[in-house]
Amino acid sequence: MTETVFTYGAPGLKFGTGASAEIGHDLGQLDARRVLLVTDPGVAATGHPARIAEQIAATGIEVVVFEDAHVEPTDESLAGAVEFGRSEGPFDAYVAVGGGSAIDTAKAVNLLGTNEGELMDYINAPVGRALAPTHPLKPLIAVPTTTGTGSESTTICVLDVLSLKVKTGISHPRLRPTMAVIDPALTVTQPAMVTAAAGMDILCHALESYTAKWYADFPAKQAAERVPYCGANPIADMWSEKAMSLLAGSFRAAVRDGGDLAAREEMALAATFAGMGFGNAGVHIPHACAYPIAGRVRDYRPDGYPQDEPIVPHGMAVSLTAPEAFRLTFEAAPQRHLRAARLLDPTSSAADSPALLPDVLSALMRDIGIPNGLAEVGYGEGDVDDLVDGALKQQRLLATAPREVTGDDLASVFRGSLEHW
Repeated sequence: MTETVFTYGAPGLKFGTGASAEIGHDLGQLDARRVLLVTDPGVAATGHPARIAEQIAATGIEVVVFEDAHVEPTDESLAGAVEFGRSEGPFDAYVAVGGGSAIDTAKAVNLLGTNEGELMDYINAPVGRALAPTHPLKPLIAVPTTTGTGSESTTICVLDVLSLKVKTGISHPRLRPTMAVIDPALTVTQPAMVTAAAGMDILCHALESYTAKWYADFPAKQAAERVPYCGANPIADMWSEKAMSLLAGSFRAAVRDGGDLAAREEMALAATFAGMGFGNAGVHIPHACAYPIAGRVRDYRPDGYPQDEPIVPHGMAVSLTAPEAFRLTFEAAPQRHLRAARLLDPTSSAADSPALLPDVLSALMRDIGIPNGLAEVGYGEGDVDDLVDGALKQQRLLATAPREVTGDDLASVFRGSLEHW
């Protein structure tokens, strides 16, 4: 028998310029008296976290600030944050101000501040033990300062396990933030490459959820077997389509001119909508491939990011295999791939073909300055087997793909992604 049920979940949402000034009031509605605000050094330097902390404190709520969240969290950085949270706690609620790195760090601190054990107990199998939390988490208000990760909407905490050189995650419905506060004014300070990479994460969230395996094509599940990623469904489709339409009009403009407030607002909306889509439908091949790309980086250091260590930012890592991944999945859902291409490029006059969506993506990536394939971030033909091995570990994601994905399929995606144009 096949599935007849799909699920949908989302945080409370407050959107608009100035929304971040109201967080003290929002915490008061949650009966919070003592909170931990989590951010990272780069975001802290903008002054936004300090201003938000002061506004929260002005409502009579005690605020403790942790500003050492690591860009692209690791098991070591999360363990340090958890130790801080446990030693300074207990807290009635958490506030995360930053990109996905700060929000995911806050999720981990919240999880292990309310539940016993260590990170590896909760990390997804086969890397970790994939235990479910036994106690409810405290409220978490997520305040994104980048437009892309969607972590403010999702049930996922992503991290690098350094000893294994693999990126993986913790996934459970209790990790979803209680409220997402989206203030587009906080994103104006994003460097161009951060806007480009994070924006490609938005785009791949929308595309992957839109082209995911249809929920009714999965085997039937019992209630206790249901997971947050249930496959493409009518509600997720609506959010994904709207996100792609917004990106078509704003993405290039936001990268070209960070001060374009109209473009920034549309990008923030697109990120929110895409998060509402993929946070329920799921993602598949590009995200599965992104984890080893990011986890095995050697010496690539992109503009706009901290230069003290090599990094392939998550959204960039996702985008690097996206054109080839969607070439592979075309036959599983041709009309969805073609509609997505025309939502992203309404002016396209190209004929319907498996190449249409990959070509639209490659043109966009070239225009916004994304590296020209895996070779440009340090990978070559000799790395393909290792990258395939890392991607195959992401079965939770690959299970959502619209077709079965083999190691040979992934090898073809990685080889085809060494250079795009």
